[in-house]
Amino acid sequence: MSRRTSRSRRPAAAGPRSTPAPQVTAASPCPCGLPAGYAECCGRLHAGAAAPTCEALMRSRYAAFVVRDAGYLLRTWHSDHRPDVLDLDPGQRWQGLEVLGTTEGSAFHTTGTVTFRAHYEVGGRPGSLHEKSRFVRYGGAWVYESAVFAG
Repeated sequence: MSRRTSRSRRPAAAGPRSTPAPQVTAASPCPCGLPAGYAECCGRLHAGAAAPTCEALMRSRYAAFVVRDAGYLLRTWHSDHRPDVLDLDPGQRWQGLEVLGTTEGSAFHTTGTVTFRAHYEVGGRPGSLHEKSRFVRYGGAWVYESAVFAG
């Protein structure tokens, strides 16, 4: 998920964009859809643990959109493709994630892809983002590189 902006430059993690949305707590079910609490699942990656697979990174990036953690999204974006600023729409509510497929992306690979559909609502209207994201190992860690939007 690559929500870029072309607005003027300013600190990316300023204000409420860097703090979790109040509805997600450490004990909440993880927004990524796996059967674990946020703190044990994506919350630990947001706090600095390394993602073991590209799917785990993609799920944690989805969860970062849910909790509006722009700092994490920027940190896990390949520096060659990362925007200077990431503005997250405060009116957009992410509703669920479907992982549709993965290729490579394990501890034994240097690249991988994850195809997914992320559901959201903006202004009371539902929508979805269907994307095939490409991940690479960079500096020993998985990072988001690019995406092809499927519709």
